[in-house]
Amino acid sequence: MAIQLLAIGYATHLVRRTKYSIIWILCIVCFSTSFAQHLIYILSDSTLYFELFITFDIILSACLAVAVFFANKLVNYINRLNYQRELLSKQILSTVLRTEERSRSQFAKELHDGMGPLLSSAKMSLSAISAENMSEQQRDILQNTRFVIDEAIRSVREISNNMSPQVLMDFGLAQGVQSFLSRIQSLHTIEIIFDTNLHKERFDNDIEVVLYRVICELINNSLKHSGCSKIAVELMQNGNYLVLKYMDNGCGFAPTGQTATNGMGLSNISSRIKSLNGMLSISSNENEGMQATVQIRINAEEPNSRRRKREWRKKR
Repeated sequence: MAIQLLAIGYATHLVRRTKYSIIWILCIVCFSTSFAQHLIYILSDSTLYFELFITFDIILSACLAVAVFFANKLVNYINRLNYQRELLSKQILSTVLRTEERSRSQFAKELHDGMGPLLSSAKMSLSAISAENMSEQQRDILQNTRFVIDEAIRSVREISNNMSPQVLMDFGLAQGVQSFLSRIQSLHTIEIIFDTNLHKERFDNDIEVVLYRVICELINNSLKHSGCSKIAVELMQNGNYLVLKYMDNGCGFAPTGQTATNGMGLSNISSRIKSLNGMLSISSNENEGMQATVQIRINAEEPNSRRRKREWRKKR
């Protein structure tokens, strides 16, 4: 009876805290009925109150049955809230990523169209200067200046291309990844194996951009942290899915280590894959390299690549 009194008090506290307060009201009725039944049983002869006990049992059973019904509605309501919260979270994440890509494209365009012509004009002006009447020191200064401007032009072009890969937008995912891997191999002494069954297939713009960014992030992580000498990238279309398999032979990391749990690179990868409802699995052990597998469901192929280009240019 003391437990029932405590339950009545707590149920009364919960009446105003939930959407389906009828559940707690019914619980109060049930516990109160049971409490009264036990009280009458203690104070009186139970044989004289048999019909009253039966009435109490009927009320108790009916209240419990209705409470269970509303409890089921409460569970369904909570499930709907969780689903809507998860859907909203994915929509926010997708919006953030799209905004990031638009900002990248806009910045890359301004960098390419603004700094590029200025540097090219400076290079042409230097080329027009005759070095015949210059001293050896002045010729060296002129040559060094030309070299610096050439490096600046190359850097601007590389930064612009990394922020908004034109090859990816024009020719698709396979060509975009191949172009990025070629640039990496030209800058680093590392073996990169790329295997794909994709040719000129086009997919949803979000899928292409996310997979491209994921591959870039994985390779950058390997170059910065793993000390690997070999990277293997496999990108395959398997039915309605795009499957990315990535592997390096670097130092790896412990699954419970800081890199696995707090690494910003892996966190960005996970967020991007989550925005597409994709699946990501990463396995690694110390001194055994790392392996990553990404699986994303794709939509129907875009038949007209030119229309895709026009849509992308409008977004820019």
